[in-house]
Amino acid sequence: MTEWLRGNETEKRDDRGNMGGTMRLGAYPAKLTPGSLVANIYGTTDISERHRHRYEVNMTYKKQLEDAGLMFCGMSPDGKLPEIVELKDHPWFVGVQFHPELKSKPFEPHPLFTSFVKAAVEQSRLV
Repeated sequence: MTEWLRGNETEKRDDRGNMGGTMRLGAYPAKLTPGSLVANIYGTTDISERHRHRYEVNMTYKKQLEDAGLMFCGMSPDGKLPEIVELKDHPWFVGVQFHPELKSKPFEPHPLFTSFVKAAVEQSRLV
């Protein structure tokens, strides 16, 4: 967006101006924890996924989140940015910072979607 109304005035910015924050846009690598659900889903511990966001997890709370059962199982290569979390002792609880739908196709779905559907079918058989 290069032009918008604020009250009765038009504000403008060009595409080189300050966008109000930093956006992670494009493909970024991540390292997965060996033995984690997502490492098993991907079949590897090195992945690359597409991002389009301005938000990050506040790592100040990492210890409290881990103590509550959240596992930071996918991190940026430098170990500073969480890309994927899992909830321990849950059939399938995965949260991602990226957009798996951007790499999914009708006849070639993203592995996270395939795994989620399989887990849902399996869970439905248990009730």
